[in-house]
Amino acid sequence: MTEPAVAVRGLAKTFPVPFQRRTVVAVRDLNLRVEPGEVYGLLGPNGSGKSTTLKIILGLVPPTRGTAEIFGRDSSLVASREEVGFLPESPYFPKYLTGAEMLRFYGKLCGMRGASLTKRVDELLELVGLTNARDRRLGGYSKGMLQRIGLAQALVHDPRLVVLDEPTAAVDPAGSREIQDLIRDLKRRGITVLLSSHLLTQVQEVCDRVGILAEGVLVREGSIGELLAVQNQTEVLLENASPQLLERVAAIAQESGARLVEHRKRQTTLERLFLEATLSGDPEKHPTSNAHRSTSQ
Repeated sequence: MTEPAVAVRGLAKTFPVPFQRRTVVAVRDLNLRVEPGEVYGLLGPNGSGKSTTLKIILGLVPPTRGTAEIFGRDSSLVASREEVGFLPESPYFPKYLTGAEMLRFYGKLCGMRGASLTKRVDELLELVGLTNARDRRLGGYSKGMLQRIGLAQALVHDPRLVVLDEPTAAVDPAGSREIQDLIRDLKRRGITVLLSSHLLTQVQEVCDRVGILAEGVLVREGSIGELLAVQNQTEVLLENASPQLLERVAAIAQESGARLVEHRKRQTTLERLFLEATLSGDPEKHPTSNAHRSTSQ
């Protein structure tokens, strides 16, 4: 069996409340497994235990009970983090540094030097689309640019696992889409990505599997297809379907003991509509698909 990128077993974490004789349970008996090369999303509302779980996996917070391993190494060991890149929810970077200077700084912290570091900085700036802003100070970066340079610093030492805590927090739809594209690119490169988010659309579009946390408990887990599938219903998409064809489909369904629940124009998402309208400058260039959707039960 392939060794998991992340393995969490029986994990629990409680925090004492100052000046009160009680504790707050952040995580309860969590079991989690992330396979190498996949994008795994921790989904849940604020306060569900997502960030606490990531911090325990990274060895930043000790668990009250249970274990967490990264590529077979206990996460409490410093050596377990040698192949891990991390982008926290609200990263702080010195505003007086330029993008290139910041990446060189973090590269040196990882033991990189000389020509190899210079080459790596150039590669990362191109990867996140900030080559033209390499000499601009971080104080002049937008929120989306800061998130992208933050992702670049998480990749500076070429990690096998990248952990992202709310990577598109406070980023506009266009910036969010760019970060999602970067996550897909990491997957194509064979890098494992573990991210937390409360944004449903983001998780749905980039993750292979998701775990849903509620009050520190993993209430659902599975692939996107498994979790979103509606039992006993099949979706059929028809392009350029005439009314006569739709009537024949309904008749065939009825003859087979099924029932046509509805048919309607296929709809896009609000996010996609926003991106098409704002990035093109002319929404007429992106007409809505004329495909019909029929759902049978």
